[in-house]
Amino acid sequence: QVQLVESGGGLVQAGDSLRLSCAASGRTTSSYPMGWFRQAPGKEREFVSVIGWSGGTTSYADSVKGRFTISRDNAKNTVYLQMNSLKPEDTAIYYCAASRRGRIPTTSRGYDYWGQGTQVTVSS
Repeated sequence: QVQLVESGGGLVQAGDSLRLSCAASGRTTSSYPMGWFRQAPGKEREFVSVIGWSGGTTSYADSVKGRFTISRDNAKNTVYLQMNSLKPEDTAIYYCAASRRGRIPTTSRGYDYWGQGTQVTVSS
């Protein structure tokens, strides 16, 4: 089993930055693609970004491309999401997820383990 714990969320103003972290425990996730999703109130969970096991492959939702950067440190079993130029529409609960399947999934169905989420609120 894999446990994922997100941290780094908070309340910021538009234009500010935040860095989210996702720490994995219970089993190494160094061979797993890792993703970030978010869910705003009243909306479905949506894909934000994913990173391959080596960090060499990444993908982003169009809404965050150029503003968010995903990275990972396999020695620390941790994945990060650097969020710059935040907008009010980025307000959501952000979830970290891990996939055992070896590909780079961009839908929630492709993931096997999920964290509890961390709240990000961006005020205008």
